[in-house]
Amino acid sequence: MTEAPKSTADYIARERKYLAQIYKPLSIVLNKGEGVWLWDTEGKKYLDFLSAYSAVSFGHLNQRIKNAVIEQLDRLDVPARAFHTDRLGEFAELICKFTGMDVVQPMNSGAEAVETAVKAARRWGCDVKKIPDGKQRIIVSDGNFHGRTTTIISFSGDADYKRGFGPLTPGFDLIPFGDLDALERAITPDTCAFLTEPIQGEGGILIPPKGWIAKAQEICRKHNVLFMIDEIQTGMARTGKDFCFQYEIERPDGLMLGKALGGGIYPVSAFLARQDVMDVLDVASHGSTFGGNPIAAAIGIEAIKIIQEDKLAERSARLGEHMMRRLSAINSPLIKDVRGKGLLIGMEIDPARASARQVCDKLLEKGLLSKDTHGTVVRFAPPLVIEQDQLDWAADTVAAALSEIQ
Repeated sequence: MTEAPKSTADYIARERKYLAQIYKPLSIVLNKGEGVWLWDTEGKKYLDFLSAYSAVSFGHLNQRIKNAVIEQLDRLDVPARAFHTDRLGEFAELICKFTGMDVVQPMNSGAEAVETAVKAARRWGCDVKKIPDGKQRIIVSDGNFHGRTTTIISFSGDADYKRGFGPLTPGFDLIPFGDLDALERAITPDTCAFLTEPIQGEGGILIPPKGWIAKAQEICRKHNVLFMIDEIQTGMARTGKDFCFQYEIERPDGLMLGKALGGGIYPVSAFLARQDVMDVLDVASHGSTFGGNPIAAAIGIEAIKIIQEDKLAERSARLGEHMMRRLSAINSPLIKDVRGKGLLIGMEIDPARASARQVCDKLLEKGLLSKDTHGTVVRFAPPLVIEQDQLDWAADTVAAALSEIQ
């Protein structure tokens, strides 16, 4: 029998020995979670200010999500999509009405939702717009992060994501994020879609100019190009609306969701679209063994009901404004910028003075868990169920941490 680890260092050493080293976690080993709190194997308590990149928006082990899982597991687990189930139609109807979209294809990971969007856009371009198959092109925003599959990294602007993974998938055109003129110039008769995040999360909580989403959709409509939004990190009440696109438009042509849709317990994602866009995906053109299974459907249903019944979008807007004020009031030479929308906030650190990882390590010491992105931005995305006094403690902790970094 394998000897049980005795210390934090032992746990970390075992992970490093047997796991592919594709992550660089903070030096902490977690073994318990409840609400906005996490505990490590040594019993220390931490405020979770990352919520698994928005996947744990309802808090750890949310009782309503747990109950939904348990009740479903008492009835049915995972049959094949070769059969109908009593939960999938209920989930599909609810998520379509919630988003304002016509049709949904449930998947598992966020990357799978994006892959589904790429396939639908290309086939729509071929079948509807009559672009010769193999010539379809999709415009994407530079600095994007949509996942890590081979096709998705092919349209990343980050060389580190692509090195050594060629041959990469062709058919994508990068433009600067938020640049309307570049979008119009990039469109050709072979362009079938523009796929973008409304706010770049992994890119550093980058927010485009006001009105950009609405004007980008206008340009796409003018040129008969699909306007597709990835709200895997920004959706589900995170930014102060149910979906970030709702600040400017009624709905996109295609929408990708994930993370919070799984309630922090189970991978659930979805690609939603206009009826005519989804109709190009016919029998055998796409599929997923686990996508839309009864457990996933039960969780997705409960996640949407929590957002609606607990008015989490309104809560995120109110608490996000409060947190932005508190963070913006911190007087530290390390801070270059504080930006965000709702409870998705980034604090940019002056690289001449410190790294964002140094800040995260210092916050860890003080009991606040966050993570850096691109070495310069500390990302703050707490569970949406957080209370204002907990945000105040976090803001005070950030100020204290920054004051101790020389």
